[in-house]
Amino acid sequence: MKNTYIPLNQVTIGKTCIVKNLKSSGIKRRRILDLGFIPNTKIKVIRRSPLGDPTAYLIRETMIALRKEEASKILVKVINN
Repeated sequence: MKNTYIPLNQVTIGKTCIVKNLKSSGIKRRRILDLGFIPNTKIKVIRRSPLGDPTAYLIRETMIALRKEEASKILVKVINN
């Protein structure tokens, strides 16, 4: 089975995934890393706002909301819950 990585913003609510790569650079990359989105970290997609943006993620026992633009730069692998 081929490892398929998808952007975090495409993971459905209730699914858990693991960070595999970041496509951003510079200050934006540093911010994402500072929030805890580092490789091999588990993330659970909790909920989306009524208009679909932002989305709340549970990462390291902390709820963090990201916009689609930011989440699209985080590549993840969905794992079975």
